[in-house]
Amino acid sequence: MIRERRSKEKLLQYYRRFVEYGSLDANVHPWVAESWQRSRAWGIPRDSLRPPVKLSREELAERREKHRHALDFLEGLYQEVRGHFNMYNLSLLLLDNECYALKNYALPFFQKSPGEVEGARLTEEDIGTSSIAIAYEHKTPFLVFGPEMWIEDGQAGDAGSAPVFLDGKLQYVLTLVSTQQADLPSGALETLLLTVKYVMEHNLAMAARLEAKHAILDAVPLAAYHILPGGRVAYANKLGQNRLAPHGDGQEGQLPDLEEVVLNYRHTPLAKGLLGIPSYNKEVVWITPRKTYEDLTTVLPLYRDGEVSGIAAISQSIEDLKVLEAHAVGYAARYSLTSLEGDSPVFRAMIEKAGRAARGDHHVLLQGESGTGKQRLAHGIHHGGARAAGPLITVRCGDMPAELLAKELFGSAGEAGEGGPGKLELARGGTLFIDEIEKMPPPLADKLAAALAADRLPQRPDQPLDVRIIAACDGDLRRLAEKDKFPLALYEMLSRPVIRVPALRARREDIPLLTKHIIAELAEQHGMGAKEMSPQAVALLKGYEWPGNIKQLQAVVEQAFFRTTGSVIMAEAVHLPGEAGPGEAWKEDREAFVAAWQAARGNVSRLAGMLDVSRVTLYRYIKKFGLEKE
Repeated sequence: MIRERRSKEKLLQYYRRFVEYGSLDANVHPWVAESWQRSRAWGIPRDSLRPPVKLSREELAERREKHRHALDFLEGLYQEVRGHFNMYNLSLLLLDNECYALKNYALPFFQKSPGEVEGARLTEEDIGTSSIAIAYEHKTPFLVFGPEMWIEDGQAGDAGSAPVFLDGKLQYVLTLVSTQQADLPSGALETLLLTVKYVMEHNLAMAARLEAKHAILDAVPLAAYHILPGGRVAYANKLGQNRLAPHGDGQEGQLPDLEEVVLNYRHTPLAKGLLGIPSYNKEVVWITPRKTYEDLTTVLPLYRDGEVSGIAAISQSIEDLKVLEAHAVGYAARYSLTSLEGDSPVFRAMIEKAGRAARGDHHVLLQGESGTGKQRLAHGIHHGGARAAGPLITVRCGDMPAELLAKELFGSAGEAGEGGPGKLELARGGTLFIDEIEKMPPPLADKLAAALAADRLPQRPDQPLDVRIIAACDGDLRRLAEKDKFPLALYEMLSRPVIRVPALRARREDIPLLTKHIIAELAEQHGMGAKEMSPQAVALLKGYEWPGNIKQLQAVVEQAFFRTTGSVIMAEAVHLPGEAGPGEAWKEDREAFVAAWQAARGNVSRLAGMLDVSRVTLYRYIKKFGLEKE
């Protein structure tokens, strides 16, 4: 493209000789000569730019939005070098691949104000010979000297244009105009134009690659983060942004510090990663004010000049992993009816009724106090039925707000692939276990009843529902329905049959079997030696009322198991709720808290169960007493 400077007087003579007599001098550049001939054939006026074909204000705004990245890039570049532009009276113009002017920077173009030029089409058919027309026609940078321009209003300055390509396709045309070419160093206009072209092409290519990477990261079922020292989030993909909401607005560059959002941040591998300690697929609890997440998290320290410059963290919900497994290959029940422990008459009667229900395909309602083992019974019913090869999906109605529960159950359509199936759809061919169904908002319960009645998904009416519901309720669902606090129609669908799960105090004779089973599970899970309860310890357990049922029994036995160093758990190691043990002293006494912490071996979930508090509360005391989770 670089052309030696030509005599403006001679070029003007060549131009006038052609427009007056049609004679082409041999010294006229062949591409310019061809363009002159076409311009004359089209009858394009030579004195000034005629009213151009122009986009409406709305159309221009739409195109600018489409090309926002390129415009932002050029705007930033121009702001850095605008002093150079002003010094040499340079003008910069960006056109799209149809030669519509998107933006005019600096001085007027063809004696027109930016408002007149922007949105105008500037092809050869519109303005005749110009650097734009030749660069566009031949797909290569080209410099046109003033007298070579077809329109005389443009002959005061020289102009260079360069096509900008992305993936081999022409995307833009860049144009630089100089009205003081003599003041510029030789080749400066061409060099500046080629530099902007090169940088812009590389920037567009990098942006395209980043856009693809962002699309991939937004599509995967992982929360991905780039975290800087101090905990500031530099980047989060869509799922990661949703987790940080409402603390951030979901926009990159306006994300919060993790310490503001993750209440237990200092006790996670994230903080250790910033010290250079990596973690791979580690089970991590993320506690936010809105929700608690249990994840598998990988943390990789990033280095610059030998120092940790941040971390990359990838985290996936363990529950989502279960759903993914259920969707792909089916998620088998973890318990069968025969694996449930008990020999009391009331327990045997429940198991017999559950076995009959398992062999059928009706929906089932499980009713019983909290902690009685309704979830395990649901697993057993699924395992014993014809749907055992299908997925078993769980929804807990007490875990999330109504809007999120609706998405969890029915999914969301979304745009551009942002939506996804709900658990009702994922459970097709299998069983959907709905825990604490009494906490389901009535409008959502009505929607579920309608879907079950029609045997169709609301968002997929072309496909049968093909799902068995096992619902669990801590109270009396019929009474709630009679009081109009739960849809009667849904109750009637689910209560075929109703299986009542007895409280632990109604089956005290099962406590030795249950205790033995809990201890065996703990020993296997933690790779520890077998232990047994002394007769006095068993008698102590059988004499308690157990308002929290089996779940509470498990917490007490677990606490005693870890407190005992030998193979026999004595009565002194058993701390019944409200009796001897940590009691409430741990809230003020650091030594009492440390003793409980050591008994739980630093396991936060276990300690929360032992102390009967939430993990959120527990982390406040961990921070209060200056302890770190190892």
